[in-house]
Amino acid sequence: MKSLLAAVLALTLAACSFTPPLPPGQGIAFGLMGDTPYSRREVRMLDDMIDEINREDLAFVVHVGDITSGQGPCSDAWFMERKEQFQRIRHPFILIPGDNEWSDCYRSNRDPLERLARWREIFHPGDESLGQRTIRLERQSSQPRFAAYREHMRWVMGNVVFITLNVQGANNNLGRDAALDAEYRQRLEACIAWLDEGFRLAGQAQMNGLVILAQANPDFEERRRRAGGADGYAKLRETLAVLSTRLKKPVTFVHGDTHWYQQNQPLRDAKGETVPNFTRVEVYGSPFVRWLRGTLFPSASTPVHVAPAP
Repeated sequence: MKSLLAAVLALTLAACSFTPPLPPGQGIAFGLMGDTPYSRREVRMLDDMIDEINREDLAFVVHVGDITSGQGPCSDAWFMERKEQFQRIRHPFILIPGDNEWSDCYRSNRDPLERLARWREIFHPGDESLGQRTIRLERQSSQPRFAAYREHMRWVMGNVVFITLNVQGANNNLGRDAALDAEYRQRLEACIAWLDEGFRLAGQAQMNGLVILAQANPDFEERRRRAGGADGYAKLRETLAVLSTRLKKPVTFVHGDTHWYQQNQPLRDAKGETVPNFTRVEVYGSPFVRWLRGTLFPSASTPVHVAPAP
């Protein structure tokens, strides 16, 4: 019954999404995925999907995080197995941390901060992407003030700036205990600084847009806030609205977390009005093991197009 309900809800949300028409020309293709594998069954399904992706001509592939379920496993063995699996991808591969592999690992009696540090060691050892082909990545960790944040990456392709952020589900790790609240504040400071840099770079004359990739659905509709608790996404939403309005170029925010493919314009400014140049795209997630195809059109007024892969 749960799987049937999930399928019906996914179809309903997909029907509410929009996909802009493609400009003429072939464009530069890339892949997006997230929130998988959650089980051994999904490991096998992911292998099949990797085979499918490897038959495509893609500039890169991004996984927006959650490579295990909310109950784990959070072990080094699972991380190493996933790294080996992802290394089958013949394209440059970029992986962002999800809450299931660090901040939610308390559920299996693991220290979230230790798990995040270990995740960084395993998946971000150098300045290049994963995958059988690689691309060079700029990392916020090159700045002494933010040396820990190797997962904050940046690259440019097709006159579009791509940046990644460590933004997590479960209220962005805020409201559990004092140590994790301190982690939230430090990480949020790093995120805002990395956003500022990304928007400044996208504002250069030769750039045509910005893509931001993160795990969490930052509650654009403000429906997930804990009663009486602090909102772990409020500052992020505020910053996105201010910077997007100032940029006046297309901004695409790609995330996972709630597992339903959707594409819409949910961001509101301080007056409650839609920010028209900001588009949210959510990737599929467990139990749906599917990917999205992005296409860059460097000279188009809307340079980034995303739709479900066939």
